[in-house]
Amino acid sequence: MKYEIRNPELWPDGELKINWVAAHMPLLSGLKEEFEATKPFKGLRIALSVHLEAKTAFLCKTLAAGGAEMFVTGSNPLSTQDDIAAALVHDSMNVFAWYDATAEEYDRHITKVVEAAPNIIIDDGGDLVSKIHSRFPELLGNVMGGCEETTTGILRLNAMNKARKLAFPMILVNDAPCKHLFDNRYGTGQSVWNGINRTTNLIVAGKTAVVAGYGWCGKGVALRAKGLGAKVIVTEVDPVKAIEAVMDGFQVMPMRQAAPLGDIFVTVTGCKDVITTEDFRVMKDGAICCNAGHFDCEVNIEQLKAMAVSHHPARKDIEAYVLPDGRTIYILAQGRLVNLAAGDGHPAEIMDMSFAIQALCARYLATEGPLHRSPGDMVIQVPDAIDDEVARRKLATLGCNIDSLTEEQHRYIYGE
Repeated sequence: MKYEIRNPELWPDGELKINWVAAHMPLLSGLKEEFEATKPFKGLRIALSVHLEAKTAFLCKTLAAGGAEMFVTGSNPLSTQDDIAAALVHDSMNVFAWYDATAEEYDRHITKVVEAAPNIIIDDGGDLVSKIHSRFPELLGNVMGGCEETTTGILRLNAMNKARKLAFPMILVNDAPCKHLFDNRYGTGQSVWNGINRTTNLIVAGKTAVVAGYGWCGKGVALRAKGLGAKVIVTEVDPVKAIEAVMDGFQVMPMRQAAPLGDIFVTVTGCKDVITTEDFRVMKDGAICCNAGHFDCEVNIEQLKAMAVSHHPARKDIEAYVLPDGRTIYILAQGRLVNLAAGDGHPAEIMDMSFAIQALCARYLATEGPLHRSPGDMVIQVPDAIDDEVARRKLATLGCNIDSLTEEQHRYIYGE
C-alpha cells in the first residue's frame, strides 16, 4: 500500500462520515454485498479521480469489496477532505490527495495514480484520461476502459474521440438519465445553495440570483433559487435552452445586462470567461460570485484581481476584492466548485444513484471487456439495462411499484 496524504491519524473522523452516508446509500450498499460475493474486479487495478469526500469513499469501498486494488485521488484541489483520505488509507487503499493542493501537488497525485497502470479508470473531469494519454502512452494497453462522471469530462472525451486520439472505450456515465436527471438537477441544485448559504450566512429571499447556463445543473440551481425566494435571471448561449428558461418562468438576458442587477451570481456552464472585466465593472457593491462548473475558469478572477486595489479574506472561503471606486465584489471558494470546495457536495441519496451507475458500469467493463472498438468510436453510452436496473432499485428503496406492459401492449409498441 502506498499513499501521500496530510494526516493518517484523522481516519476515525473520516470513518464516521463514511458510515453516515453508507446508511443513506442503499443501492451502493446492496451492490457492495453482491460484489463481496462475486468478486467481479478480482485481480484488477482501478484508478479513481473523483471529488474525495464521504460518498466517493463509499464507492471506493464498494469497488474494493469486489476485489479491486484501488488507486485513489481527488478531482479538485479544494474538494478533498483529509479525514476521508485518511480513512481510505486505514482501509488499505492507495490514496494520493490532500486538501488545498498546489497545481504541482495536484498533478503529482494524478500522476501517481496513473503510474499504477490501471485496468479501469473512473474519472471526473478527464484528468486521469488526459494524463495517461499525454504522459504514459506505454500504459494505454493495460486499460480495458473507463467511466466519466461529469459534463466537462465528456466534452474532453468527445474532442479526443473525434480526433481519433482516445485509445480505449469510455462510458459516458453523465449522459445516463439516472445520472443527469437527478444528480445534475436535484443534486447540484441543493448542494450549490447549501454551499452558498453555509459560507455566506446570508438570506436568499428577496435577492436577485443570476444563473449562467441552463443545462441540467443550471436548471437545478435556478429551481432551488426560486424556491428560496430569489428573483432569478438566467443567461444562456443556446437559444433552445433560453426558451425553456423563459417558459419555466425565469427572466433571460445576456450577462452584460444581468451584471448590474444580480446580488448572487452562479456560473454553471462548463465554459470559460463567463463573468469577466466588463461584468465586474457594473456589478453592485457587495455582489457575490461563485462557480458550480468543474474548472475554476468560469469567473475570471485574474481579471478581477487586476482591477482591484486590494483584496483580503472576508470570511472562511470568501475573498473580498475592493475596486477603485470603493465597491467590493466577493468570490466564494476561489472560484472552484462551491458545492464541494465550500460544502459537502451532493446529498447521499442522490450520489447513491450516480455511483451505483459507476459501479455497475465498472462491472460491465470488467465482465464484458475488453470491448473492441475502432478509433473514433471509443465513447459509449451507459447500457439501457444498467440505467433501468438503477431506477428499479431506487424505486424499491422508496417503496414504489410501477406498472409493466402486458404482452399485447409490448407487441403494440414494439411490433414484436
